[in-house]
Amino acid sequence: MDLRHIQLAIISSAVLLIVLIAFFVMKQILTYRKNRDEQENRERTQISFVVDTFHDLMSKVKEKERELEALRSRAEERASSVELYNENIIQSVPSGVVSFDQDLMITRINHAAQAMLELNETEVIGGNSRDIFQGAIREMIADRKVVVRAETAYTCSSGKRLWIGLALSPLKDNSQAVIGHLLVFTDLTELKAFQSQKELRDRLSTLGEMSAGIAHELRNPMAVISGYTKILSRKIDEPLKPAVAAINKEIMVMDRIIADFLTFARPADPVFSNVDLVALINDCVEAIQVSVQTIRITMDAPAELMIRADEVFMRQALTNLLRNAVEAMPEGGGITISCSQDDESILLTIADTGHGIPDNIRDKIFLPFYTTKERGTGLGLAIVHKIIVSHGGAISAESSTLGTTFLISLPKEVISKKA
Repeated sequence: MDLRHIQLAIISSAVLLIVLIAFFVMKQILTYRKNRDEQENRERTQISFVVDTFHDLMSKVKEKERELEALRSRAEERASSVELYNENIIQSVPSGVVSFDQDLMITRINHAAQAMLELNETEVIGGNSRDIFQGAIREMIADRKVVVRAETAYTCSSGKRLWIGLALSPLKDNSQAVIGHLLVFTDLTELKAFQSQKELRDRLSTLGEMSAGIAHELRNPMAVISGYTKILSRKIDEPLKPAVAAINKEIMVMDRIIADFLTFARPADPVFSNVDLVALINDCVEAIQVSVQTIRITMDAPAELMIRADEVFMRQALTNLLRNAVEAMPEGGGITISCSQDDESILLTIADTGHGIPDNIRDKIFLPFYTTKERGTGLGLAIVHKIIVSHGGAISAESSTLGTTFLISLPKEVISKKA
């Protein structure tokens, strides 16, 4: 019995020991797990802090990036707006503007320059200035000198002649470094024509007064000579009559010249009335064609074109122009007449297919007493010019080896000018 109790006691102690050991182990395990969890929590908290801090920082960076992008976009928009504004200014100015780089290659050309010089932007951008421009302008650009003000003649590729006022200067950037050259020019052709017309009108006025006195002084002795030749023709023998007839013929020629002198000298005071310009031209054409069969005359005009004009003066001017065209084509040819109108003017052109007017005398054709014809008086075109000016208009001539074109502009509201 005692042995049994001892065995039970030993077993109980062993069980108790095992329980205690298991409890201790479990406690250690729980303590380890607790410590491990706390460590993981601490690590997780630290990682979370780092992650959160990183996310917050990235969020701020992205926000700054958005702000910078917005600023960049606004800056680009402003730069684009300024550039577009400057481009609009350049393209809108009536003066021609052409820029070149340091090698004198064209980098920009505005609309006015293209229209004036008959150039195409797509064809000239990147082209060498020596290949694009002509004459004195090309040499000025090649010299790379500063030109504050200059005037020169220029001939376009189509043959159109211009008178141009220009300025040349270096093209600089914001730091004042030279990056190219700039050409700015203006078409002075109409202004030059106006100045020429005014100078010519002044000269015509002076010469008209002189011619009046000369014509009167010549007509008196011519009348005496004519009277004596008539008497002589009745008293001389038949073989001498052809000589007297030749004298009379020359006297008639001189009388016509004197009549032209007086016509030119007489003050042009038009009596304005409503005149159908087209009908008036047709009358003049019919009168010319009666005596000339080798000239083909064509007309491009509306059925009716009413103007305020002196019909007698205008008929004389048109007849002189048509006769001048016929005389330029002794072997025959063609005359083309066209009429049109815009908001302010009536435009009339008379073109022939004659030999043309040499360049060296083109500026003299409206001067009185200037002629290249053997028996001409040099007053035909001078009288035409005087009549057109007296109607407030202008006349000019364009000529080549293919013929001559007279261009007449008459205002719709006539302003009478004494010439």
